[in-house]
Amino acid sequence: MPLPLKYNFRNVRVRWRSTLSTILGIALVVSVFVLLRALARGIETTNSNTGDPRNILVVRKGSQAESGSMVSREQFRTLRYFDEIARNEQGEPVISAELVLIISVPRGTGVGEANTLIRGVTPSGQELRPQVKLVKGRWFSRGKREMIVSERLAGRFTGFEIGGTIKAGLDRLTVVGHFDARSSAFDNEAWMDADEARSIFDRDQYSSILLRPRDQAAADAIIKRIEVDKRLGLRAEHEVDYYSKQTMTAMPFKYLAAILGAAMSVGAVFAAMNTMYASVAARTREVGTLRVLGYSRRSIVFCFLIEGTLLAILGGLLGSILSLAVYAYVVVRKVQFGTMDWQSFAETVFQFRVTPDLMLTGIAFAAMIGLAGSFLPALRAARLPVISALKSL
Repeated sequence: MPLPLKYNFRNVRVRWRSTLSTILGIALVVSVFVLLRALARGIETTNSNTGDPRNILVVRKGSQAESGSMVSREQFRTLRYFDEIARNEQGEPVISAELVLIISVPRGTGVGEANTLIRGVTPSGQELRPQVKLVKGRWFSRGKREMIVSERLAGRFTGFEIGGTIKAGLDRLTVVGHFDARSSAFDNEAWMDADEARSIFDRDQYSSILLRPRDQAAADAIIKRIEVDKRLGLRAEHEVDYYSKQTMTAMPFKYLAAILGAAMSVGAVFAAMNTMYASVAARTREVGTLRVLGYSRRSIVFCFLIEGTLLAILGGLLGSILSLAVYAYVVVRKVQFGTMDWQSFAETVFQFRVTPDLMLTGIAFAAMIGLAGSFLPALRAARLPVISALKSL
């Protein structure tokens, strides 16, 4: 017959010192595991928030990112007059030829520089991205050496304040406004006029084309039309699909979480195992008494497994609460994180996110640690000779 659960709860409460040390150890492991996964989740969320499902992005066939793509002006003129493209109130096709470049700017800390993306857009670029809103200053003027930058970048780099200047090629660009892109990938960019960007950086081609079809049927027709036209050598896909694939930046954090989680879990398993072995040693006579009362070896094994898993789950809960507290602090203080984008080699600014599913994953991870750390001590308890156990002091 199985042992009642209140027996396990009583033992956890009575041996509170060893219980507390085990819970705290597992809590630290779980909190590190959850926070590292939260960093990857923040990057993935940034990309998933980017794009409009109505838009189609066109890049050179074979390119993995806009920064590595080239689209000629002749190709742009060809696409511009596709019948499937929507028209605005002025009767102009809703299409934007864009140039994505990388510039080096000084960090706000005054230590070193970092790469950041600058996007040259044509007039329809703003219309195609309604999530980008101006919050300070004004929009750049066409034909002038002006730019607007995201508020996130303005807080990390010198020269991105309104009125500041940044060296670009042989010229300097003046910042005239700040925008907010609602935590999308555009929060990692600075914008300027596309033709001015081509002139400054001596580029004859664009990087990509963003367009809006009339409807879904027109979108499918455009994608198919571009795919089958071998003369163009271009590839088209929905903008949201393109950005959802740009998650390579999150991979280092996922690998780091897996490696550190595995390394730290080994220590947590030994800590749990040490606690359970000590519990078995202190309860030798008690185990013998349970065997005399008719409890089977299997019941005793399950009893110690349940007890170890209970300790680990408590540690997992505490670790998840700690990670949630760190997340709340970051949100309140508006702390931002940056890393290198492995697609464009520019700095990506993001905010990590602790979500309920990550917390549940951390608790499940803790339960696995508890099971692994309790298994051998549980077997030892079940194999204790009854007579020797009863004679122990």
